[in-house]
Amino acid sequence: MEIVMLLVPLMLVLVTIGIFLFSWAVKSGQYDDLEGPAHRILYDDDEDMIPAEARVDKRQQTDTPPDGDPEGKDTGSGDKADRS
Repeated sequence: MEIVMLLVPLMLVLVTIGIFLFSWAVKSGQYDDLEGPAHRILYDDDEDMIPAEARVDKRQQTDTPPDGDPEGKDTGSGDKADRS
């Protein structure tokens, strides 16, 4: 029974401290944006870390047709009508 007289006030002090810390965290904005950091990691922000000799010019990528033929010539056989 003596231990209960010690644990009840200790529990009340710990609960009070927990409530105080939780209210401080809410007031300081710790729980404002829970999804932002999770989405921010997906954005490509490592452009500065890529060495200059390894970078690909974006104009070269857009000038090349999707099939990979840089001159845009059709290497397939037959009409475009046959490709359906």
